[in-house]
Amino acid sequence: MYIYQQPQWPKFQWNTSELAVLLVEVRHLQGRLLGRMECLGFQLRQEATLETLAQDVLQTSAIEGQVLDTQSVRSSLAGRLGLDLGSLGQIDRNVEGIVEIVLDATGNFAAPLTRERLFGWHGALFPTGRSGLRRITVGSWRSRESGPMQVVSGPMGRETIHYEAPGHDRVAREMARFIQWCRGAPHLDPVMAAAIAHFWFVTIHPFEDGNGRIARAIADMMLARSENTPQRFYSMSAQIQKQRKSYYDILESCQKGSLDITPWMHWFLLSLQSALRASESTLEAVLFKARFWRSHAGESFNERQRKVLNRLLNGFEGRLTTSKWAKLTRCSQDTALRDIHDLLQRRILLRDQAGGRSTGYQLFPLG
Repeated sequence: MYIYQQPQWPKFQWNTSELAVLLVEVRHLQGRLLGRMECLGFQLRQEATLETLAQDVLQTSAIEGQVLDTQSVRSSLAGRLGLDLGSLGQIDRNVEGIVEIVLDATGNFAAPLTRERLFGWHGALFPTGRSGLRRITVGSWRSRESGPMQVVSGPMGRETIHYEAPGHDRVAREMARFIQWCRGAPHLDPVMAAAIAHFWFVTIHPFEDGNGRIARAIADMMLARSENTPQRFYSMSAQIQKQRKSYYDILESCQKGSLDITPWMHWFLLSLQSALRASESTLEAVLFKARFWRSHAGESFNERQRKVLNRLLNGFEGRLTTSKWAKLTRCSQDTALRDIHDLLQRRILLRDQAGGRSTGYQLFPLG
């Protein structure tokens, strides 16, 4: 029996005493993080938000097996947040939709969740009306033509059905009840509401595709409500991606169980706790970037040098070589070498020990 087939569905139950200590710890970590970020000033908070949202967009897509271009994500977010990070490259069409959803969910966290808003999010995810090569119903609940909505694994002919969502004829009614609950959930701690909303939405699975990404956006919206700020300094999606298998396992277990969803609530709170603690690395990266430019204030950099230095400060993937410098800045190898040599002489870049044609470079450690 699936959970939605229980007579009292959707009257979820959970063990408050079992979750109380963990909830208090999560709330403490939220308050401490927000306090630290308040001391940074608006510009640094915006940069921290950019880093966090970039992780959120990249990882919520990665959970579903979709790999997005990091620089395209950063470029899209920077433009919408009003941050001038230089030219970060073209913006992928697949990036824009999920960026719009994440920014609307967190930036407009106080706005009510409505059917039209959810339809808009779904339309943004699938602007061509296709999921891969398959045409799907976009901006509307799944219909009879969608067929059974099942979570399946295994080779064709020997599939394992992990979960089957309520039939299409129930979706409109179920979603009306869910949306009404989201409006009346203020009596519940918003962190607890975020956990419940995430589970409830993916259990209904109202769309043909994109349910996981939208469920995580709803949870992010409610977490923003719990902090009363649109600025994000931790990524729940990044934490879920790290624990992807246990994420699907706990969902499957609770969707086949009773209305007691304490195990899911406990998993969600533990993951949120880990996400909050992991935010220290984001904060350190932002502070390092600020210290770097402060330590080199008044120094002269050409446009190419500034662009590559920002890329290094934003987490450059792989090793920086002369060839990569030339490609990034669209200049010749000779020009790239002159730029790099200048920064080496000024002790801004450091040459890797390995020499030869594949010599790599990194930022010189700050004193």
